[in-house]
Amino acid sequence: MFIILVYDAGEKRVQKFLKICRKYLVHVQKSVFEGEITEAQLRRLKTELETIMNKDEDSVIIYKFRTKKYFERQTLGISKPSSDNFILS
Repeated sequence: MFIILVYDAGEKRVQKFLKICRKYLVHVQKSVFEGEITEAQLRRLKTELETIMNKDEDSVIIYKFRTKKYFERQTLGISKPSSDNFILS
């Protein structure tokens, strides 16, 4: 599946959120990530984020798409990295 993940975290946790998300997705801008991911990887990602987040201060929003077939990405201004240019290791 293809997902877009955005987060808003307290100052003390921002770098931890960034590090975890980069393990699974492409860092598009500040707190925005996108990419292809399996259900198992998504479960691991969510579990890792939940262990560090403060549920009274932080939020994570995940947009799930079954396929990129119906997904169109448009950029205005400076071009940012895309999951199309990302090679999973």
